[in-house]
Amino acid sequence: MELIINNISKKFKDKIAVDKFNITLHSGIYGLLGPNGSGKTTLMRIIADVSNSSSGDILVNGESKNKLGSNYRDLIGYLPQDIGFYRNFTAEKFLYYVATLKGVDKEIEKNKINDLLKFVNLEEYRNKKIRKFSGGMKQRLGIAQALLNDPKILILDEPTAGLDPNERIRFKNLIANLSKDKIVILSTHIVSDIEFIANEIIVMKEGKLIEKSSLSDIINKVRGKVHTLRISENDLEDIQNEFKISSMIRTNNEICVRVVGDNKPNIREVKYIEEEPNLEDVFLYYFNESANN
Repeated sequence: MELIINNISKKFKDKIAVDKFNITLHSGIYGLLGPNGSGKTTLMRIIADVSNSSSGDILVNGESKNKLGSNYRDLIGYLPQDIGFYRNFTAEKFLYYVATLKGVDKEIEKNKINDLLKFVNLEEYRNKKIRKFSGGMKQRLGIAQALLNDPKILILDEPTAGLDPNERIRFKNLIANLSKDKIVILSTHIVSDIEFIANEIIVMKEGKLIEKSSLSDIINKVRGKVHTLRISENDLEDIQNEFKISSMIRTNNEICVRVVGDNKPNIREVKYIEEEPNLEDVFLYYFNESANN
């Protein structure tokens, strides 16, 4: 399957949220990386057909989304940032409700729901009310509802926000198992969510596409730009003025800083070590802010 985002723009009054965005996607996991306010959610809503673009088009295997109509929506599974759960529904009842809304064939509905509850590890909680679920359980239920129609395009908007580390690991493992025959687009500002599962990284800033590369290629963009050095308190201000600091550890007599910048450190006689970059360094380099882990 081929999904083409063709020159998509979205304007709200005097603000351009998505600006002439062009990209082509095939089966696999794509990490959409960008800070809050970069236009990720707006783009995801347009792809999910929840919101209309101001201009541009989306094509599936060469056919326009507008021409495909309901057939396009049948291809989509969508997990928004804030899914509207009915708190007094059980997990099973909620999935039956969503299945009805999505027009899932009644003959396969029961088996499909059973399979999905098992897949997201909620089988033993099928009769538990959603209001008693943890954040991670709700996210897994959200994945289940997104998969009810066996979508070919799965859209996940900030799916691990607020989850504890164990739940995030479980969630990422779930996503990795889904990517064999689907286009999975995972939007996040948390770099560790996508660092080890995404086939390609899409970098978005101020509504624009900045980069689309494999993890290794995008990390190579900042190779030679990441260093650690040990400095005194007196040198800290100079370092902060010239570099983006990704981490800082204070000891008794010095500060060990990891810095990202185009220039190599040149602070008097201070020695530095070039480091192997990671995706958090990429985030810092592009967006001038720290990424959350």
